[in-house]
Amino acid sequence: MKHPKLLLGFLTLSVLAFTAAGPHDSTVAFADPQESLAPFVPTPQDVVDRMLALAEVTSKDTVYDLGCGDGRIVITAAKKYGAHGMGFDIDPQRIKESTENARAAGVENLVTFKQQDVMTVDVSPATVVTLYLLTASNLKLRPLLTKELKPGSRIVSHMFSMGDWEPAKVDNFTNQEGFPRTLYLWKADGTYRP
Repeated sequence: MKHPKLLLGFLTLSVLAFTAAGPHDSTVAFADPQESLAPFVPTPQDVVDRMLALAEVTSKDTVYDLGCGDGRIVITAAKKYGAHGMGFDIDPQRIKESTENARAAGVENLVTFKQQDVMTVDVSPATVVTLYLLTASNLKLRPLLTKELKPGSRIVSHMFSMGDWEPAKVDNFTNQEGFPRTLYLWKADGTYRP
């Protein structure tokens, strides 16, 4: 085998994805492990609602979802709060699905989806960034978030931390499907840079 470390990393990522999804989630989809920061595991809708509430999203916000999957986070932000949003995903099928979901929800005027490696996204227009990636992936994004987010911006991560970054809030709960969930919130305030 040419790349045993790559295979081991992918297997670890697979186990973590199924752990985070819960034993009854059959929607886990895997992209090429060299291109993906996490497999596609949809965030349950009640968790989406709680993430946006934790970030205190309003109609004045621009929500960026890095690794947007089917687009449900930015679509919900638009539909529930009137927020603008952009979703980014490396998988063209996810972008197609997100665009269709936005049209079906009647919020295509508020949200946009783009096929792009999230490591190359300019996040400076965002006031809220949402994540459901692995901790290792979140750590890769830290320099980008630190450099580009403006004071007052919020970051919300579902299940995975940012290493030694101290969150402003942590929300532990059991979701409607009966699985334990953790949400992390970080804020950029001018003195504390996430």
